Amino acid sequence: MTRVKRSPAELFEAALAGDRSAVARLLSLIERGDDDARTVGRLAYAHSTEGYTVGLTGAPGAGKSTLTSALIGHLRSMEIELAVLAIDPSSPFTGGAILGDRVRMQDHATDPGVFIRSMATRGHLGGLSLATPEAVRLLDAIGRHWILVETVGVGQVEVEVAGKADTTVVVVNPGWGDSVQANKAGLMEIADVFVINKADRKGVEETSRDLMQMLDLSDLPHDAWRPPILATVASTGQGVVDLWDAVLAHRAHAEESGQLAERRSFRLREELREIVAQRLGRRAREICSGERWEELTDAVVARATDPWTAADEMLAPVDA
Repeated sequence: MTRVKRSPAELFEAALAGDRSAVARLLSLIERGDDDARTVGRLAYAHSTEGYTVGLTGAPGAGKSTLTSALIGHLRSMEIELAVLAIDPSSPFTGGAILGDRVRMQDHATDPGVFIRSMATRGHLGGLSLATPEAVRLLDAIGRHWILVETVGVGQVEVEVAGKADTTVVVVNPGWGDSVQANKAGLMEIADVFVINKADRKGVEETSRDLMQMLDLSDLPHDAWRPPILATVASTGQGVVDLWDAVLAHRAHAEESGQLAERRSFRLREELREIVAQRLGRRAREICSGERWEELTDAVVARATDPWTAADEMLAPVDA
C-alpha cells in the first residue's frame, strides 16, 4: 500500500494535535531548507509566542549533555513539558547530526513530555544554522514553551549562541583556565549564568575566583544583570536546582528590564538579514553558471577583460 505524502500544512496540523512523528518530519523539512521549509516557517511563526530558549554552551568535554539531561529530569519532576535541540557536529560522511547527545539523554527518550532532536551544524562555524531558530519556533508553536539548546563546543565563534537564546548558560570545568583564556573565548559577552560543572574535582574555588575577577573588571552598569557563578555535578544532579533557579531569576530580570524584548528584536532582525543573505547567495550561485558565465570566465582568464567588468555584465540583468 502506497503511503500518501502529507503536505507541510497537513503535517503542521497533525503536529498541533500532538503527532510526534509529524513534528519530526517538519523538523527535517526545516533542516532541508527548501520551499517546504519556508512554508513551515510561515506556519510556525503565526503560532509561536510563548517559547523561552535556554542555551547551554562551553568547551567540548565540559559535561553539557549530562547537565542538559539533569535539567530535563528536574523540569519533568515539576511536570514541565519541554524540547531539546542538540546541535551536533555535522557528520563528515552524510552531513547529518551525530547522535551522541541522544545516547546520553536516552533516559528521557520515551517520555512523552520531552521532545529531543539532534540537528547538524552543517559546517556553520558558530555551531548554529539558520534552521535552529525555525526549529525553536516550531517547537514553541506545538506547545513546548521551554526549549533547551545545547551547542557544539567550537571555541571562540560560539559567541553566536548569545543571539539565539533568551538565557545563555556557559559551562566550564575546574581548572578551566585563567581570565585571559576566558576573554579570548568571548564568554564574558555571552554568559547570563556561569556553571562550574564537575565540581567534585579540584580547582573549583580558583575557577570561581577567576570568573568573579573577570566580572569585576567587566565594568557592568550598576543595574545590569551580574551572571551568577554556580557549581554543579551533573552526573549526580548536585546543583541543578540552583541552576534552574538562576535561569528563572534571569528570565524575570530580562522581562522586567526590557532586555528580553530587546534581545528578541535583535534576534529577529539578524534572522531576517541572514535569510536575505542566503537567498542572495543562492541567486548568485545560479548566476555564476551557464554558457554566458563560462564565456566571461574564459575572457577574464585570457585577460580580454577584467573581473569587475565581467561581473558588471553578469549582474546587469539583476541590477536592471
